Amino acid sequence: MRTDIHPNYIETSVHCSCGNEFTTRSTVPAITAELCNECHPFFTGKQKLVDTGGRVERFQRRASKAGATAAPAAPAPEEA
Repeated sequence: MRTDIHPNYIETSVHCSCGNEFTTRSTVPAITAELCNECHPFFTGKQKLVDTGGRVERFQRRASKAGATAAPAAPAPEEA
């Protein structure tokens, strides 16, 4: 078995873009994160539900057009 192949597991400081800073352990000396539990919308409760570009309305218009232009199915012939 080879010796000294594992990287050093050291104490690391993590810096978030919101300014939050905390320490953890990793193999790299410093970590920069875009989101953390202090600024992520799921954890802060400030999550925004945005209807991007009227997607729901556009779907409803397309569905109503498709329903109006579709011919009704022909009744199945009855066997006597």
